Amino acid sequence: MRDGPEDIGAAEEQARVLAHALPFLRRYAGATIVVKYGGHAMGEETLAEQFGADIALLKQVGMNPVVVHGGGPQINAMLKRLAIPSTFVDGLRVTDQSMVEVVEMVLAGTVNKQVAGLINRAGALAVGICGKDGGLIRARKLTRTRLDPGSRIERELDLGFVGEPEHVDVRVIHALTGAGLIPVIAPVGVGAEGETYNINADTVAGAVAAAARATRFLLLTDVPGVLDAKGKLIPELSAAEARRLIAAGTISGGMIPKVETCLEAVDGGVEAAVIVDGRVPHAILLELFTEGAGTLIRAN
Repeated sequence: MRDGPEDIGAAEEQARVLAHALPFLRRYAGATIVVKYGGHAMGEETLAEQFGADIALLKQVGMNPVVVHGGGPQINAMLKRLAIPSTFVDGLRVTDQSMVEVVEMVLAGTVNKQVAGLINRAGALAVGICGKDGGLIRARKLTRTRLDPGSRIERELDLGFVGEPEHVDVRVIHALTGAGLIPVIAPVGVGAEGETYNINADTVAGAVAAAARATRFLLLTDVPGVLDAKGKLIPELSAAEARRLIAAGTISGGMIPKVETCLEAVDGGVEAAVIVDGRVPHAILLELFTEGAGTLIRAN
């Protein structure tokens, strides 16, 4: 049934939205969009449902979304239930054999299937995998050093089964996206001897984006983006500008590793990386289908 005159205003607004989005739809047609999902957006039910619907929409309008998710709070909750204490070094969880089994169970099991389920319920076809599946993410042990205050000697810290990506086999991603599926990747990798490694989700997402030569890498976080010295959002940065802001101390604290992940992604071939506030409803759509919603970082 056709709408009556009282609905014309709403219909005109819908038409304006579609007309505005059309150039962006053309720009990203067939493009690979890698999205790191975690933080507050993952824990809030309404935002989670919107996330699933937004990712499904990207696929339905001709893009190839790839999702990499975290799960720190869920891991913490399970370790607490099992009375397993956690130790952190520079924000990285020291992971022994018993703990890595819990990490894999939570990330590659419960959380991974929950995220894929959000997308599937929105009408797309998402497949939950981890970096061990198909040898997607070959990992190596991550090493960290710390200066001993007494001897002033750099000492290597043993983080256990904490890893970093050594190689991403992009054939696994292409096989899934080529079949019309959306890969949902848990940040667990496999070592040369078959050992399991817990890897930071931001790092995995950046490595996946670079390997897939993504058009956009969206890193959803709990802040609006990169802020200048006065606390105002910086809409766009070149890689060189971002590095200068880190050196100057304008980019500091927990934002440094996020920006460095974006820099590694664009250095690796990603067209642009964007730090986006995942607490904003439909943040992904606002970033891709408008003039932008976070801080975009491009190569020089």
